[in-house]
Amino acid sequence: MSALPAGSTIGIVGGGQLGRMLAMAAARLSYKTIILEPAEDCPAAQVANRQIVAAYDDPAALDELAQASDVVTYEFENVPLPAGERLVAHGLLFPPARALEVAQDRLTEKQFLNGIGIETADFVAVDDDAGLGAAIQQFGGRGILKTRRLGYDGKGQRVFRDARDADTAGACAEMGSVPLILEALVPFEREISVIAGRGQDGTIVAFDPAENIHREGILRTSTVPAHVSTEVVETAKAVAGRILEALDYVGVIGVEFFALADGTLKVNEIAPRVHNSGHWTEAACVLSQFELHIRAIAGQALGSTARHSDCLMENLIGDDVLRVPDLLAEPDTLVHLYGKTESRPGRKMGHATRLKRN
Repeated sequence: MSALPAGSTIGIVGGGQLGRMLAMAAARLSYKTIILEPAEDCPAAQVANRQIVAAYDDPAALDELAQASDVVTYEFENVPLPAGERLVAHGLLFPPARALEVAQDRLTEKQFLNGIGIETADFVAVDDDAGLGAAIQQFGGRGILKTRRLGYDGKGQRVFRDARDADTAGACAEMGSVPLILEALVPFEREISVIAGRGQDGTIVAFDPAENIHREGILRTSTVPAHVSTEVVETAKAVAGRILEALDYVGVIGVEFFALADGTLKVNEIAPRVHNSGHWTEAACVLSQFELHIRAIAGQALGSTARHSDCLMENLIGDDVLRVPDLLAEPDTLVHLYGKTESRPGRKMGHATRLKRN
């Protein structure tokens, strides 16, 4: 596919804040955007050229999006796989549907990663309470139980730190009686993530790793540079590159790691899209993760991921948005709000990135 000329149209499945920031990046390069999203006046539609108001798996809406777009992408990994495959039939979808298939099921994801020689936490598929009890004993009475599908920001998870038999009774039913996975707890020193991109010609680039702090399962801050060695930085970037190549990927991916005290890295999960822990790039780099993604799927040169500043990105969650006037008064701070009118606990309303010039 040759590079898309200015004025071409990019379709985006999903209308949240990630779709919003992708649409803004596309506009900077003179591309138009169409959003497919069932909620009217969604964050992305506020800055896009057009919105198709329909379910993500609506065949007529998918065909309409494909016919109106020169290329289609998505802002979240839970796009129904049949929808992705329908778009692939038009030859339009980046990243590929295979990335959706891998990332939508935590068991499939870990099997894929292990299959290409990448370490993860130990894991066991769980179908019932008896299987859960056996798996917990296998992991020394400890582990984190997760739904294999869906769940984000700490949802669909339960941690066992010193489980007894009674602790597992009814646990699977409480999780919704859906397929589950138990992961061993990893004694990590810190959590880091790498945002990397791959172009249509196979070129791979990566931003510096961010060090991430989560509370209640939600990302609170990302700090760059991460407090890891140069060797760990290079290893993390190389692992992200290996994943991109194995998936024949085009676009940006987020790869989250557990960093152990001995310098070992284990991949926690992958996200086949732009990622919350990469929001800092819009302030601390010439090229943001959002523009990198648009460049990649449009067949353009990827550009440089070099960083001109150290930084700390903070998510503004729920009533944190009330601090915006004070944040706007801070020097060297970029504030980005998502156009959401209703603030509620746990909802990401925006982010702020504080710069420290190199």
